[in-house]
Amino acid sequence: MDKVRIVFVGVGNMGQCAHLKNYTIIPDCEVIAVAELRENLGKRVAERYGIPKVYKDYKDMFNSEDFDGIVAVQPFTRHGVLIPELLKAKVPIFIEKPLANSIEVGGKIIKALKGKGTWIMVGYHKRSDPATMYVKSKIEEFKESGEIGNMKYVRIIMPAGDWIASGFNDLIRTDETLPSLEYDPPAEDMDEKTYKKYVEFVNYYIHQVNLMRYLLGKPYKVKYADPSGVVMVVESDSGIPGVIEMSPYTTTIDWQESVLITFEHGYIKLSLPAPLAYNRAGKVEIFKDPGDSKTPETIIPQLPWVHAMYSQAVNFVRAIKGKIKPPCEAEEALEDLKIAKDYIMIYKEEV
Repeated sequence: MDKVRIVFVGVGNMGQCAHLKNYTIIPDCEVIAVAELRENLGKRVAERYGIPKVYKDYKDMFNSEDFDGIVAVQPFTRHGVLIPELLKAKVPIFIEKPLANSIEVGGKIIKALKGKGTWIMVGYHKRSDPATMYVKSKIEEFKESGEIGNMKYVRIIMPAGDWIASGFNDLIRTDETLPSLEYDPPAEDMDEKTYKKYVEFVNYYIHQVNLMRYLLGKPYKVKYADPSGVVMVVESDSGIPGVIEMSPYTTTIDWQESVLITFEHGYIKLSLPAPLAYNRAGKVEIFKDPGDSKTPETIIPQLPWVHAMYSQAVNFVRAIKGKIKPPCEAEEALEDLKIAKDYIMIYKEEV
């Protein structure tokens, strides 16, 4: 495969600024067509990015084009309606997080995926940040070597801040309105108030839920949810505790998401940039104090000027080529919905 041929289903805000503009600059990728219900928007976006074909209906695009992968950046509350239809193309699909609006709909998507001979990559872009990938490699290295002892604890803090970071400055807009769309049903076992809380949590904090599993390297369970809605306490299957702190404070301009991974004799700190920050990876600090008269040291690696959304697009293309496994597939993403439900049900009992 020389160039991977990609088609886009939807080029709205995130479709354009978080995804499309990254795919158009990957050397071994070619965006050959877009489908957009707002016809004028589709034409203007295609013209901006030099995309040769524009369709209103993705089914017409599928019938007319030969492609290797689909990027479908759509509201997650209609993934259950849309994704089973997209799977009929039998090529890899990229979607934004989360997998769905409920465990039931997520299960429907997994069921539709079986027998299609393909896979779905879910857009947990933090896994593709060069800093996160570096941290993951160091965690595994320290686990194997025992250089700074056993892994002890993971803390993720995610204050509410400016996640856009001027990332929509080049957004193409029109005054067209979307036609009425079909959405997925709410969770079967939640009342309206609980479901609303669940969707809010999934929409905003599912990245951290997923990142916790990635860094722990093991499945985990929710142990506690404080009544204020700030702290979620978890424990991995191997007994390592973790905490996710959700908006313990707010910022108006900055984005201060960070992770602390501790070992018996040191730690790794990871600071992540705003999701739409451009040409900027996260930052890493490693502290080692192994004792035995060895000099403690702090390491701050220099990481490439590559942002997570671009790196994520590269990873999707590489996965289509068979060079790597997708960073997070649909089956694992379903576990995030289960964790979210456990948290909301425990939280509900506490308040």
